Amino acid sequence: MTTRAYYSAPLHEFLTDTPERILGELSAHHQHDLDMNQRNAWLAQVDILKDQLRDYGHGHVFFEFGIPRMGKRADVVFVYSGIIFVIEFKVGASQYHSADINQAVDYALDLKHFHEGSHNACIVPVLLATRAARKDNHTFLTDDLLSNCLLANEGSLGSIISVCVDGFPQRDAIEAVAWADSRYKPTPTIVQAAQALYRGHDVEEISRSDAGAKNLTETAAALTEIIDRSKRLNQKSICFVTGVPGAGKTLAGLNITTNRMQAAEDEHAVFLSGNGPLVAVLREALARDEVAREGIKKTEAKQNVTAFIQNIHHFRDDNLRSEIPPIEKVVVFDEAQRAWDREQTSSFMSQKKGFSNFDQSEPEFLIRVMDRHADWCVIVALIGGGQEINTGEAGLPEWFSALRREFRGWQVYYSSAMDSDEYMQSGELSDQLRGVNAVSNPALHLAVSVRSFRAEKVSQFVHHVVSNEPEEARALYQEISENYPIFLTRNLETAKVWVRSRARGGELFGMLAASGAGRLKPHGIHVKSKIAPEQWFLNGPADVRSCQYLEDVGTEFDVQGLELDWCVVGWDADLRYKNGRWGHYAFRGTKWQSVVQEQRQRYLINAYRVLLTRARQGFVIFVPYGSEEDVTRPPEYYDDTCWYLGECGIRVI
Repeated sequence: MTTRAYYSAPLHEFLTDTPERILGELSAHHQHDLDMNQRNAWLAQVDILKDQLRDYGHGHVFFEFGIPRMGKRADVVFVYSGIIFVIEFKVGASQYHSADINQAVDYALDLKHFHEGSHNACIVPVLLATRAARKDNHTFLTDDLLSNCLLANEGSLGSIISVCVDGFPQRDAIEAVAWADSRYKPTPTIVQAAQALYRGHDVEEISRSDAGAKNLTETAAALTEIIDRSKRLNQKSICFVTGVPGAGKTLAGLNITTNRMQAAEDEHAVFLSGNGPLVAVLREALARDEVAREGIKKTEAKQNVTAFIQNIHHFRDDNLRSEIPPIEKVVVFDEAQRAWDREQTSSFMSQKKGFSNFDQSEPEFLIRVMDRHADWCVIVALIGGGQEINTGEAGLPEWFSALRREFRGWQVYYSSAMDSDEYMQSGELSDQLRGVNAVSNPALHLAVSVRSFRAEKVSQFVHHVVSNEPEEARALYQEISENYPIFLTRNLETAKVWVRSRARGGELFGMLAASGAGRLKPHGIHVKSKIAPEQWFLNGPADVRSCQYLEDVGTEFDVQGLELDWCVVGWDADLRYKNGRWGHYAFRGTKWQSVVQEQRQRYLINAYRVLLTRARQGFVIFVPYGSEEDVTRPPEYYDDTCWYLGECGIRVI
């Protein structure tokens, strides 16, 4: 008997079980108050299935089958004749709504991608709207044996199953209970993860468990141990958590924040980020989810969410008004490498806030605020390597500089992985640690990307591309391209058609370009036209503001820390390949100007690093041909870049 479903039984047992006994088992596993609507929906599902499946001699029925990545459950899964039917019921519905179709497909995709027993299985999503008109379904299977969503009403499910059994290729038998209990290795999007954690799930429930990604759980355990130790010893601690792009740093931070919000023990936690788009998207997603689950007003939901996720600048301003310790004992600072240095912070505070004597960097001020506590506190600083993309972003050394100058009594936890050029732009790690109480812990580094469940080495491939290492990039491309498609095109419409054709169900796709890509404008890519990130990421494909409309473009500032399934990445002449190396340019007024400052060159490289690591499943790079008639975009600005990307192994479509 599987524990993955509320009710599980061979078909012959289900057909003889009474509705009352089935309802009792479903109710016993239900974790919330059982309302009349849910009870009646279950009874209707039982009646329909008993009627529609009565002529089948074998098979297995699962009710409320867990989908961990999404924090939800599929209504019914029916395993029969080597096919997995994932059935989404809409009891009382008279229409087949596109959102409901996407929901059924998303459940099927989740099994296909993340459930080990389903990788090579034939899966058929079914939307069953009980009172809808009967549909003549056109059935087909994709290369990965996933069917299109089939539409059924209360009287047509049986015939649909027969059509699939007769029409699909011969399949191996599936032992249903063993299939259900096979390993589940989810990789949620950051939005899905935040929603699941906010509902009370733990990181172990929504993250992968295979050896390649196990250190996400180890990192969570290490942070918990450090916080408990600091609390027990009345110690002030700071933990630096590093990791490759997409390794789960933000997920680890959100997990700690939810776990340490223990008001009954006078322990509060907050997730801070200077990434405005990330904060906006997560807050909006959590608020929408809470409204849907709890039926409360959105204003109330947003107030609840604000206590959980805050913009670092609001936290800073609140603590400028008073010298009392903040209520939070645990502060998680996402993308802490992007905190402002002293010059940037002082300039902003003087010009925008009227604090003419403010003379601290953001890291120094945040540590000083938490140092107000008389007993204990913990700062968790999440650090991404090679992710600084804007003027005044201090990087990791500024944190250590503040600790050496002012806070030598703090306990510092780090991993030796920080001793690399990606994290330490200048100086050695040993120099940064001199004079501070530091403990190395390898669990504080996340070495494997879990954003791209199809290929964990994508971030490494991108690193070789932007570091002018074509041979290394080409070797990695051969490893990853079968499971993680990356293509190159000179035609934007070809790129759009490609991502549209790849996306299924609720998978997100969108168009990205660097904020300095000023001459993609003739192709309709307007990087200066600002998007509302929460609408771009969260609104459906019918909304013109949505990423899936492929009209508005997201820049590195809009998408850092977030992700799409499929991307079009526009490549302009701001980063162009010439004479065997990268050239760095900024479009000013009517012409391109060379970028000579090393730090600004690094920001430009990092912008493309961010853009090329946003896709979970694959991306296509669009490099325009340029124009002989336009002096701002002649072909030679683009041709060598296209040639170089080809040398990195990327195939042309």
